[in-house]
Amino acid sequence: MNHRSSRLRNALVPLLAALVLAGCATPAAVDPASLPLTPPAFRNQDASRVLAGTPLSAEAQTQGRWWAVFADPVLDQLVVQAGRNNSSVYVAAGRLAQARALLRASDANRLPQVELGAGAVRQQNSTTGNRPQTVVSVGANLSWELDLMGRLSLNSDAASLDAASREALLRSTQLLVQANVAQTYLQLRAFDAERALVHDTLKAYRDTLRLTEVRFREGDVAELDVARVRTEVASTESEALALDRRRAELQHALAVLVGEVASSFEVKPAEWATALPVIPAGVPSTVLVRRPDVSAAQSNMQAAQARAGVAKAAWFPSFSLTATGGYAAPEISDLFKMATRAWGVGALLSLPMFDGGRREAGVANANAELDIALASYREQILVAFREVEDQLSALRLLAAQSEAQSRSVASAARATVLSGARYRNGFVSQLELLDAQRSELRNRREALQVRAAQYLATVGLIRALGGGWSS
Repeated sequence: MNHRSSRLRNALVPLLAALVLAGCATPAAVDPASLPLTPPAFRNQDASRVLAGTPLSAEAQTQGRWWAVFADPVLDQLVVQAGRNNSSVYVAAGRLAQARALLRASDANRLPQVELGAGAVRQQNSTTGNRPQTVVSVGANLSWELDLMGRLSLNSDAASLDAASREALLRSTQLLVQANVAQTYLQLRAFDAERALVHDTLKAYRDTLRLTEVRFREGDVAELDVARVRTEVASTESEALALDRRRAELQHALAVLVGEVASSFEVKPAEWATALPVIPAGVPSTVLVRRPDVSAAQSNMQAAQARAGVAKAAWFPSFSLTATGGYAAPEISDLFKMATRAWGVGALLSLPMFDGGRREAGVANANAELDIALASYREQILVAFREVEDQLSALRLLAAQSEAQSRSVASAARATVLSGARYRNGFVSQLELLDAQRSELRNRREALQVRAAQYLATVGLIRALGGGWSS
């Protein structure tokens, strides 16, 4: 009796040890010290104070329609169209659907599995006098793995976190597409304004050329004056064509973003009347809450933690319950008689003993994946703060640059007026007038480019803040 008890006790030692050590499969917590500290405030927090813009609409933020603060109906339509048709959004949505399907499959592994089966076997054995006999059977099999070590629940947790990551990446893709549409459209409108300015200047140069040619034929001016004006006309025509080419490329890029064929897509030139809003950045901690790419990186890290626990659980035994029941008879007519029924129940304990180092490699791989995910999460946090600071500093410096450029435009315009008066009175040559006109055109174009950069930086700030802001 004592010998039997000793043998039973020895047989149960591995199971008891595994139950005691089951907590070892629990993923280790990430040390907060390994993550970047959240700053109390942004370095360029006061950038919005130097910007003159349009008051924000609270409705735009609460409904997630951040682009509505620009008060541009064409932009509203393009962003909505991109949300319906953009290919990148479809890809991200498909990957989310895949992750959710894998989650359902992982959850299904934690439930009892039932299979129904039927078959017919032609066999020969000694009990039938070596005569061939057909045996028909029908029955059901049930199996259920008890999750004593938490392996199945950890797998399910990891799949759930994968789905959460994919959902966050879908939101990140949507935000990226919205921002790209807004920036491309605003660049398009900036080119419209610049093209209008260049074409107006070209018209003025052509009028000057006609007048100069008349004066040359009458002998009032030299041929050199005609050549100079012709040079300005040709140079300005070239610049106008370059702007047309770049606008066409932007329109084609916008077509791809909204899911249209470039050959049939058109945004007609229009006056640049889009509002320029002021976006308050709020506090840095809100960035980590709003930005979907940071949420995705965090979910990936947590999923890697769970899979590290799954790899550790491979060292522990698995325990399954099984049950079978059915009927078997040589004739179909006798199949469901009580005498032909059969059933059985059982339990299976499986404890791996030697696998050539496969489990150690699995644990090492899972830990490496966790290290990678943690580093990626840390980097995503750093990138988020950097992008916000980039756009805040850009807005601050662009505001100052815009003010300086406005002074430059005013001075250049005044110089053109004075040069024109002096030229008409014969005090200066035509070359001085052309230089003044050329300087005014250059400064006006640079002012438009600075304005466009302010719009692009505003969209970039909204995206860096995760599509929202705090007043």
